[in-house]
Amino acid sequence: MQNTDPHAPNPAPEDSAATGGDERNAEIEALTIRLVQAEGELAQMREIVLRERAEIENQRRRLQRDLDQARRFANEKILADLLPVFDGLDRGLAIETEDAATLREGMELTLKSLDKLGQTHGLKVIDPLHQPFNPDHHQAMSMVQSREFEPNTVVAVLQKGFVLNDRLLRPALVAVAKEAE
Repeated sequence: MQNTDPHAPNPAPEDSAATGGDERNAEIEALTIRLVQAEGELAQMREIVLRERAEIENQRRRLQRDLDQARRFANEKILADLLPVFDGLDRGLAIETEDAATLREGMELTLKSLDKLGQTHGLKVIDPLHQPFNPDHHQAMSMVQSREFEPNTVVAVLQKGFVLNDRLLRPALVAVAKEAE
């Protein structure tokens, strides 16, 4: 007997049910293969990320170690250059003399050695005597009335200043002229 109801599903032939099952199995198998491949790629990516993280961490440690070494030995060159000055002072103190001229001569030689060493390493002395006052490099400690010098002229240097590679290390402490009353 045949079903005449228009809403009733058509009974599928038995062959098409078997064919649909095979297609589903093939599709599941294909998806399973794709899933296994994706999991393999994911595992590879995880391994790459872990290796990259380890490499970055190793580089960070190396850079930190190099930076620590650079800080510890940054003054090595200048201190090595200072050793002859220490030697000169030791030799000068080893000589027992009451002659002030000899002592003064030794101190002058030591000062010349220090000045040369400083210049070699970019240190410049600021000695602004009789020059215009420069607030960028000088610190006025007092104002002195003067008819001899123009106002804002350095008339005395209380302490020399220093510039290291164009950066002020210490300002010169000076006395500056002002108009006489």
